[in-house]
Amino acid sequence: MKRLVLVSVLAVQTFAAVLCSAQNLFTKWEDRVRKTSAEQPGWVVPVITPAAIVTQLIKPEFARQITTTHGETDIWGDNKGLQLIPYYKTEVDIVIPPYIEHNNPAYGNVKNLDGAGDFSMVLKYRPFTSNEQHHNYSVAVQLAASGATGSYKNGVLRNTYTPNLIVGKGYKRFDVQSALGGNLPIGNIHTIGRTIAWNTVAQYRIWKLWPEVELNSTWFHLGPNDGKNQTFVTPGLMVSKFKLRKNPKDRLSVNFGAGMQIATSPFHAYNHAIVVTTRFVF
Repeated sequence: MKRLVLVSVLAVQTFAAVLCSAQNLFTKWEDRVRKTSAEQPGWVVPVITPAAIVTQLIKPEFARQITTTHGETDIWGDNKGLQLIPYYKTEVDIVIPPYIEHNNPAYGNVKNLDGAGDFSMVLKYRPFTSNEQHHNYSVAVQLAASGATGSYKNGVLRNTYTPNLIVGKGYKRFDVQSALGGNLPIGNIHTIGRTIAWNTVAQYRIWKLWPEVELNSTWFHLGPNDGKNQTFVTPGLMVSKFKLRKNPKDRLSVNFGAGMQIATSPFHAYNHAIVVTTRFVF
């Protein structure tokens, strides 16, 4: 009987210690997210362009790409996933593979081509920043890694790394963010090719509305599109943010928005695209 009592007491103490440790972990995590967020501008994350700030959120998205022959590609869960701030000034993204659905009459039974895209992860570090009360700017470096996990041709042929430099500057209600990066496959370079992407967005805040215009440009080196350039102009609107709890310290809120990519270059993989996004900030 004494042994049973002793085991019970030890079990209760162990459970209490684990619970206390978990509570301390979450408290420290929340404090770190608040501190990291308070030091940077409160800009909304653009529809497409990578943000110069670090954020913690869940992001489901949908995109529909439409070609000049009226073929459609629906990307369910485009760029969806979980963004975390596990360390000070640092963001880690887990991007779940999207499901890609093809609807192009020119290719007959394209349903055989439907399937999952690639799994990706992103590491972002924001070394320099200042919030709106001071100098209103932010600088971040980012490295994305994509695994060739997609079915058929719904993803990359080889594992790919994509480094990015992202900078942003604000003035009162206006801000500009720009990201320059390269898509670097680890093999089959002459077959796949490399790309340089430059995305720039200008945003203006009106109450909770953030109208924006993005310029999304890609230059191709080697591969099937060697020497070509693809450019889209993307007008969009983000609505941010709607808090889900009354506690001013509670970060739980929802943002949503949409944009329309419009091809402006002679070469383009698709004519235009609709992007719809929702972000649950926590």
